[in-house]
Amino acid sequence: MLAGELYHPGDDEIRADSRRCMEWLARYNATLAMPARDRIALLREIFAGVGDGAVVRPPFHCDCGYNITLGTDTFLNFGCVILDIVPVTIGDRTQIGPGVQLLTADHPREAAARESGLEFARPITIGTNVWIGGGALVLPGVSIGDHAIVGAGAVVTRDVAAGATVAGNPARPLATSPR
Repeated sequence: MLAGELYHPGDDEIRADSRRCMEWLARYNATLAMPARDRIALLREIFAGVGDGAVVRPPFHCDCGYNITLGTDTFLNFGCVILDIVPVTIGDRTQIGPGVQLLTADHPREAAARESGLEFARPITIGTNVWIGGGALVLPGVSIGDHAIVGAGAVVTRDVAAGATVAGNPARPLATSPR
């Protein structure tokens, strides 16, 4: 699975990891009134890495938790979903709007392979000082470069260059005016 090969999501080990994560999510999502600095300890219980000052506003949803790395002062607003079957890395000072979904899980394009229930996953990497508007979807295998902007509601199907601004479905670079 971590190598990008096909896996069965009903595997006993995956299901056990999912149960542990669901129990953690139940505790974490009950902390809305708790100060953000106090929630960091809970994030550090399960995430691969959490930089100082990182904020994840509940409700939040993920598959495993242990494949997520957040940089320093990273902010995820209400209702974010991270399907972290493989690593999801988010850089320092990145701001992610409400309802954003980072989706690493994918399915074979061939009908017979899909019918077998097999899946695969590709990691997502988001750079430093990125802004992702509310409701955006970032699909499997996408990398978003430092200082990029992703417009609200965008569906990001391809890599985004550092400093680029993308919007739409599928997300495409926007023309920039000279400064």
